[in-house]
Amino acid sequence: MNKKYVIVLISLGLIAACKPTDDQRPIRLKPNNSQLVAQGQALYKIHCAECHGANLEGQENWKVRDANGFLPAPPHDESGHTWHHSDQMLFEITKYGVQKFAGEDYKSAMPAYADTLTDTEIISVLSYIKNSWPENVRKRQNGFNPQDPDK
Repeated sequence: MNKKYVIVLISLGLIAACKPTDDQRPIRLKPNNSQLVAQGQALYKIHCAECHGANLEGQENWKVRDANGFLPAPPHDESGHTWHHSDQMLFEITKYGVQKFAGEDYKSAMPAYADTLTDTEIISVLSYIKNSWPENVRKRQNGFNPQDPDK
């Protein structure tokens, strides 16, 4: 095979690898999609409300570790820190667990949901949570998301 041809093929492969495909695009929550939000609310009640509260209020003293070194479940309303993270990070924490970002030895009672919820279900739960935030908080949280190159 001609060296010049190989270099062109490699270059084209690198260019293709750098351009995100649909499944590589950053996750975007859809807090204005009422059907998705309704699905997320139902799933939240089943999978999240026991720890994070029926009204997204979290557990008491959520910033103070317990005797076993675990932090109580934080609120997901605007009083917590959930909105301080990008849509992508919230998705990955929910799917893979906090340890993905905090390290394997980080103590957390929150399970990873990769084997429990589909990606769409995770997005729906997070969209429900984001839908509950006041508009100014949503705007601030959107600032943590990378800019969409297609817009």
